[in-house]
Amino acid sequence: MIETTRFTLPNGLRVVHAYDPPSAMVALNLIYNVGSRDESAHLTGMAHLFEHLMFGGSIHVPDFDAAMERAGGVNNAWTSNDFTNFYDVAPAINAETLFYLESDRMLSLAFSEKSLEVQRSVVIEEFKQTSLNKPYGDLWHHLRRLCYPDGHPYSYPTIGRAIEDIEKVTMEDVRKFFYSHYAPNNAILAITGDITAGEARRLTEKWFSDIPARAITPRTYPAPAPLDGPVRATVTGEVPQPLIAMAFRMGKYGDPDYIPCDLLSDILASGHSSRFYTRLLMGTDLFTNVNASILGSEEPGLFLVTARLRENTDEAIARAEEMLWLQLREIASDGVTDHELLRALNRYESQQTFQSINFLSKAEMLAMAEIHGEDINTMTSIYRSVTTECILNTARKVFRPENSATLIYRPMSV
Repeated sequence: MIETTRFTLPNGLRVVHAYDPPSAMVALNLIYNVGSRDESAHLTGMAHLFEHLMFGGSIHVPDFDAAMERAGGVNNAWTSNDFTNFYDVAPAINAETLFYLESDRMLSLAFSEKSLEVQRSVVIEEFKQTSLNKPYGDLWHHLRRLCYPDGHPYSYPTIGRAIEDIEKVTMEDVRKFFYSHYAPNNAILAITGDITAGEARRLTEKWFSDIPARAITPRTYPAPAPLDGPVRATVTGEVPQPLIAMAFRMGKYGDPDYIPCDLLSDILASGHSSRFYTRLLMGTDLFTNVNASILGSEEPGLFLVTARLRENTDEAIARAEEMLWLQLREIASDGVTDHELLRALNRYESQQTFQSINFLSKAEMLAMAEIHGEDINTMTSIYRSVTTECILNTARKVFRPENSATLIYRPMSV
């Protein structure tokens, strides 16, 4: 049981706190309700670029990392299609520094041309390393285009559609994006560690209360239409093995089929007792890796099945694809056993328990639960309410050929 305290400032900043005195540290997790789905169609990668810009100096702090290090702290961030998350850790005695630093860059960035050019170069280099020069690095560019209509923000990965979009970002674009999305009324602050609820509230009010609420740009893109499949494509690249990626449209976070899909991915691919491991990886000579996962998206997302093959032949690829479909058809026809579901539920509860032990992981969990309007203490019981019948109905709904997109990624030379 995680005991929490919640309050909201007049400017709209929502705060959740959990006291964890044995840590002797304090963690702040600040999540903004902005991601790549909030970008302009011609400025893709903006949200990720902005994550980097938030470290480039704020109105009173020219060097965020240096100020953090002087307090004995560390920090990092991540961006997704839906959210941008910043987290900081420091000794409890220096907790106020964390509040000061995060509030100052929420108040205003320095809007430095030098910072823009530096961070633009960093992001472009990251794009090259992760998407252009890495085997299968552009997989998500190809697969998302298959699954979402052109112009929908899920039709490209968070890092952006192309380097050219990042290159043309101007300082005016930066200012507009900041004041349209980075605001107290568009954020959740989670505070954990060796800091009492009273002190957390005092420091939050001291450093964040004067930041004005801002008008948040509404999202105007339409919901993606259902997949009209089966959709297929084949690409080639400098990769060592053929890869099969199968994507199935599934519900968004909070939809009835979301949790059953999460459990299905575990039953299929998590651990040495999973179906894919025992039946495909160990049971055949076709595969070197087989996996299943879901995208935890705020819009209708994807259930993913990926597999790497030993041989780059048409026959091997066709056989492997049929073996994958055989497993999906079987689970959609016969469902799962009570033992399989119990194992997946126990795995989920174990992961939740271990994450909640660490004060930094707890801060992120609390922030995500708050943004979804959930009670973190009830999540395990919600998962345990899922039945084998729920799993069967979800599998039948999701694992249909007409609800599928398949990408075959092959080495350039056969």
